[in-house]
Amino acid sequence: SGELSPYLRLLLARDPQHALQQGHVVGEIARERAGTVERLTGDEKRAAALARQAHAALDAQLDIARRQQRARDDVRARLAAVEKLLASLSSRQLAALAEFERTGIVEAQRRFLASGVLGAGQPPTAQGEEAVRYAVRQLGKPYRWGAAGPLAYDCSGLTSQAWARAGTPIPRTSQEQWARLKRVPLSELRPGDLVVYFPEATHVALYLGDGMVVQAPRPGAAVKVSPLAANPVLGAVRPDPGGTPLRRYVPPVLPRGALDGPDAGFYAAEPAAATSPR
Repeated sequence: SGELSPYLRLLLARDPQHALQQGHVVGEIARERAGTVERLTGDEKRAAALARQAHAALDAQLDIARRQQRARDDVRARLAAVEKLLASLSSRQLAALAEFERTGIVEAQRRFLASGVLGAGQPPTAQGEEAVRYAVRQLGKPYRWGAAGPLAYDCSGLTSQAWARAGTPIPRTSQEQWARLKRVPLSELRPGDLVVYFPEATHVALYLGDGMVVQAPRPGAAVKVSPLAANPVLGAVRPDPGGTPLRRYVPPVLPRGALDGPDAGFYAAEPAAATSPR
């Protein structure tokens, strides 16, 4: 190759010791440079991998956002259809519909209570009591999808605001409340617990005690007190599982007309990843 090997260069050097030392220094420099190149190459690879992960995460977030928007559009369309249908009914038809609904709910509640699934009842915690009293103060305010007070509520807007006022923030939507809060059997319900409805957890109410809940049912209705079994029960969750029940509890006095109005909740399924309010 025309180049001398390091061994021959050492033998032919005028000062072998100097050449040896020089070669050692050069070797150290070469190794250091090689290490630097290797580190830089590794950094570039890691940076490229992080960039790919960031792009993938962004794509996933954009996809979720698109699906959530489609779900919100779908719910709004269903709400508009319900409101249009209700507006088209005569007072006589509305009365007949209300009576049909009431009869079905009375029978559902009777069967539910007769089943014995509901326990003897437990007192709430101090926070649960505050959540109940807040919810009762909202009676009569209109249902509006996506609203969380103070002038109107949807179902999970009411429950989330009641517990926020009690000092325990909880997830905003019925599906998130069902997924993230501690589940409790119906036999252990206490005032302030949340009762979740429909197979996809698309409706929620706040338990008052004695088999009754306070809820924001659906478009055209107002916040009211309803039988617990007014809608198909999925289960119950507890926002304050570590709380200590009160030794003495006096339920809030319900105003006149607290039970007036429709009880059936608005059901609209959406993808599990979406977080639209109910």
